[in-house]
Amino acid sequence: MKFSMQKNPIKIKALIILLLAILIAGFTTFLAIGILGTSTATGRSGKELVGKETPFFVAPMVGGQLISLEDYKDRPVVLNFWASWCPPCRDETPGMERVWRKYKDDGVIILGINVQDGEKEAQRYISEFGVTFFNALDLDGHITVDYGVTGLPVTFFINEEGFVIGRWVGSISERKLDSWVSDLLFSEDPIAELNGENPNGYRRLD
Repeated sequence: MKFSMQKNPIKIKALIILLLAILIAGFTTFLAIGILGTSTATGRSGKELVGKETPFFVAPMVGGQLISLEDYKDRPVVLNFWASWCPPCRDETPGMERVWRKYKDDGVIILGINVQDGEKEAQRYISEFGVTFFNALDLDGHITVDYGVTGLPVTFFINEEGFVIGRWVGSISERKLDSWVSDLLFSEDPIAELNGENPNGYRRLD
């Protein structure tokens, strides 16, 4: 009996060390998976909508008339969320306008969604850049929420069937925009999912 009591503490100590080693290894693995699985705010903005049917909406255009996204459900749509106070938006707007003028006769619709501005601020911005593509006001923020937008700018690419096939977060270069609009319009088998981001050209919403 005395011999057994002397041996047990050694076995218990070894068992404790083994269990601690297993726990440490498990925690390290869990932490690594968590880090790898964490996406940036840029990466999350609108991510869940890609591959899904686009939420339709009715909103006032800058200028007063109502516009419905459902009116364009049989046409490819580029949906761009922006604000006058957003510097990256200012970077991409001239290129957005040039791409619109290049492809508008091919059937594409570019629709801007103004966020967290009043109509006067939005109108000044449109006049400053000579914007001619359509723009709507998200006055109560419900469009922004429906699209999962957490910062600006964000651009969604919607095919003729009304599904979001692509998303770019942050300011998009004119070259990239031109390429994706061309694919949206003319590719017989468009890429199922276009995704990209520019973390340096992105401003989170408050």
